[in-house]
Amino acid sequence: MVDEETLRRNRNVTPQFIGALTEMVWTQIENVAMDLESFSRHAGRSTITTDDVLLLARRNHDLHAIIKDFVDEQKAAKAKEKSKR
Repeated sequence: MVDEETLRRNRNVTPQFIGALTEMVWTQIENVAMDLESFSRHAGRSTITTDDVLLLARRNHDLHAIIKDFVDEQKAAKAKEKSKR
C-alpha cells in the first residue's frame, strides 16, 4: 500500500520509514481494540457495538460525525427494509 501511494505521489520512502509506520499503525490498532473491549465490558456486554465505536471516536468530532452519519443511514435503511415486509 505504501509503495502504491509513493508511486502515485511521486515520493520516495525508506524501508525504515515503512517499518516504523507499520509498527505505529499496529500499536494504534491494538490500543483501539483494547479500548473497545473495555467499553463493552464496562457496559456489561461481551459484544462490541456501534455505541462503543462512537464512544471511542468522541474526541475526534469529525470522525465521530462520519461514523454517526453512517450508523444512522444503516439504521434507517434497515428500518425501511423491515417496514416493506
